[in-house]
Amino acid sequence: MDVLYEDAQLLVVRKPAETLAQPDHTGDLDVLTLGKRHLSPGNGEPFLGLVHRLDRPTSGLMVLAKTSAAARHLSRQFRERTAQKQYLALVDGVLRGIGTWQDYIAKPDRTPMIVGPDHPDGKRAALDWQALHRADERTLLSVQLHTGRPHQIRLQAAERGAPVVGDTRYGGPAIASDGGIALHHAILRVDHPSESHRKTFVDALPTHWTPLLTDDMRAAAGRVLARARPG
Repeated sequence: MDVLYEDAQLLVVRKPAETLAQPDHTGDLDVLTLGKRHLSPGNGEPFLGLVHRLDRPTSGLMVLAKTSAAARHLSRQFRERTAQKQYLALVDGVLRGIGTWQDYIAKPDRTPMIVGPDHPDGKRAALDWQALHRADERTLLSVQLHTGRPHQIRLQAAERGAPVVGDTRYGGPAIASDGGIALHHAILRVDHPSESHRKTFVDALPTHWTPLLTDDMRAAAGRVLARARPG
C-alpha cells in the first residue's frame, strides 16, 4: 500500500487489488490496519477513520481521516454524494460514445444484485460512462459514479453484457494475473476538512493492467489522468 498524500487531517493511499479495505473474518491485511501501522509503527492505536470503501478486487484511491472531525466532514461528503469518484474500467464488449446507467441494487442474503425498482430493498444505482477506446472486442471506459452501491460498476456493466475484464464472479473473462480485476479508482475529488478548497487526487493504472491494454488504450487513459492532475 503506497501513501500518495498526507497532512494533519488526511491520509490518501493506493489500495492494491485484492487488498481488503477493512478487517474481515479472513484475517487478511487491510488498508485500515496498514494505515494505522503507517501512522504509529510501534504498539500505539492511532485514530484513523474509514469513510468509504473499495471492493477487494478493485484497486485505486482511498482517503482516510486522521481525526474524528475530518471523519465527520468526509463521511458527509460521501453520504451526500458531493465527493467525486471517477474510475477506469476495461470491459469485455464493444461500447461507443457516452451513456448513463440507472438500476436498483439490493443485497438479499448479503449478495449484491440488480433488482427491479419495486424491490423493497432496492436502492438506486446511477453512473455516467464514456468509451475512451475500443480494441480486440474490449472497451476502455471512464466511469463517474453518482451513487456508491456494493459492486455497482461491476453489476451494471455485466447487466449490459459488458462485464469487467477479470471479474469472473459476474461473467468477465479470466486474466493471467493475481492482481484483481480491471477496475481502478483513478480520480477522487473531496473538500478538504480544514482548508477552504477542493482537493483532487489522481492514481495511475496499476502494473497488472499493462498486458491488458493496447498502446492506444494506455494513451487514452493517460490523457484522462493528465487532465485531472492539479496544476
